[in-house]
Amino acid sequence: MPLTEQTSQSGPGDAPPSPADTARLLRLATAASVTVATVLLTVKLVAWLLTGSVSVLASLVDSALDAGASLLNLLAVRWSLRPADAEHRFGHGKAQPLAALGQAAFIAGSAAFVGLEAIDRLLHPRPVAQPGIGLVILALALVMTVALLAIQRHVIRRTQSTAIRADALHYATDLATNGATLLALALAWLGWQGADPWLGLGIGAVVLLSAVHIARDAVQLLLDRELPKAQRDDIAALALGTPLVRGVHGLRTRRSGQLLIIQLHLELDDNLPLRASHRAALDAEARIRSRYPDSDIIIHQDPVSLGDEA
Repeated sequence: MPLTEQTSQSGPGDAPPSPADTARLLRLATAASVTVATVLLTVKLVAWLLTGSVSVLASLVDSALDAGASLLNLLAVRWSLRPADAEHRFGHGKAQPLAALGQAAFIAGSAAFVGLEAIDRLLHPRPVAQPGIGLVILALALVMTVALLAIQRHVIRRTQSTAIRADALHYATDLATNGATLLALALAWLGWQGADPWLGLGIGAVVLLSAVHIARDAVQLLLDRELPKAQRDDIAALALGTPLVRGVHGLRTRRSGQLLIIQLHLELDDNLPLRASHRAALDAEARIRSRYPDSDIIIHQDPVSLGDEA
């Protein structure tokens, strides 16, 4: 199943990881991705040299781009974890969707290459050599991809990382491409050599679709899309449950890497003393941060009469 934001979004009731745990999980996921991509690149290169299959070549090119994209991802995640400084007051979190856009470009390029190679093989057919060996090697690649996705799904559920989600999306696509490649080799083993380039074209189309999904999600985050409604409702409920708070309005949210940026207005009694009003805002901020520790929260206090007009 594609790892879109909707399917991988953790619920508001999940216990969030601490910033240190988040950094550890992100480093684990990126290191695992680079390691698996490197191993897959090696084994698929061997498989292609032995078989000459265009489907194996398609999978090899995809893994080569995966290795580059995973390395880019590793660098971007490490950059995004750097603390805020004088020139980047909201941190460096936008490095993650930028890396996702880079991955989308890598993946779209691999899809185009695979499509051209498959068309060439349709025009100039060549038999697939030693498909049995290729089957064994690609089965190993499939198992490694499943193991990596298990790690990435766990990290996404805990951190909601845009970069890891993009990485996982194209590795989820790899399951389809590796499965199609195994089918092509199996058919070639059974004597159906003509299926190989057609399946190569199908792999290219799936890879291109993956690039479109990754780019779309990255662009939405760069454009400061609001958090999902369930999270927005949860934030509003946390603020509204604070003593002395009569209402909440003007909630605005966005995500920058692991940082949630939250702005809202609290409606307080018109005659509430300034000290008590300030305390109510601090209490609301503490309640929200207890659920969302990686957050930058700005709260404005409004008298109830002004809140009713807003």
